[in-house]
Amino acid sequence: MNDTHSTPAIGANDILRFVLELFAFVSLALWGFLAWPLPWPGILVGILAPAFAILVWALFRSPKAVFKLDPFGKAIVEIFVFGAAALAWWDLGQPIVAVVFAVVATVSGILSGRKELGA
Repeated sequence: MNDTHSTPAIGANDILRFVLELFAFVSLALWGFLAWPLPWPGILVGILAPAFAILVWALFRSPKAVFKLDPFGKAIVEIFVFGAAALAWWDLGQPIVAVVFAVVATVSGILSGRKELGA
C-alpha cells in the first residue's frame, strides 16, 4: 500500500508570511488600545480592529478560505490588512517599524504571488 498524500512543502517564506499575519493582527490590537482613549472607545477598537482583519483574512485569504479568490483578489485583501497594520504603526509614531513591516510584507507578498501564479 502506497500512501500518496501530497503534503505541500512549507518554505521559509510561508513561515515568514504566517509571522507577518500574526504581527499585523497584534499591531491592529495595539493600535486600538494605544491610539484611542481608554476605556471607551479604546477597548472597543482594540478588540474589533484585529477581529475584523482576522475575519476578512479567514473569509478571503487563508488557505481554507470560505470564498475562493483569484491571486489578484487575494493580493487586494493582503494589501488591505498589511497596509492597515503599517498605517497603525505610523499613527502610533513608529515610522521605522511601519516602513520595515511594509517592505518585508511587500517582498514576501511578491514572492508568494509569483509562486502562486507559477512564474
